[in-house]
Amino acid sequence: MKKEKDLNYIASLEKAIKKKYGSTAIQNPASFWDEAKEKEYLAQLAAFVKKQRKHESETGLENVNGVLISQKLLNKEGKLNCPVCMEQIKKVNDDIYITKFECCEKCYYTYAHDREDRWLKGWRPDNVKRNT
Repeated sequence: MKKEKDLNYIASLEKAIKKKYGSTAIQNPASFWDEAKEKEYLAQLAAFVKKQRKHESETGLENVNGVLISQKLLNKEGKLNCPVCMEQIKKVNDDIYITKFECCEKCYYTYAHDREDRWLKGWRPDNVKRNT
């Protein structure tokens, strides 16, 4: 008897959905799928995979402890001091700024911020107070 009630409940839900959203809303999605759509989907999937593999090969990903990381993000030389102020690199943010701007976070905000174009072209300040 309980199974019958469940079927009646399901039927009443389908009727309510059909009334509110139309008969297409209660159709099985597989009923709209045919051989031509399957072939088109497989062709699109193959093109997507080809494009994805080409992009991966161009970006130069490297496996680091089971995680693929772009080689551009890896700081392999492991700079220990900021080339501008010669302070020791201590924070993760410093490592990020070293990678992108070749200076620590403090030097970035002191000298490079709002002058990024000039900085990336090679400009560096003359009188830097160095902690040695």
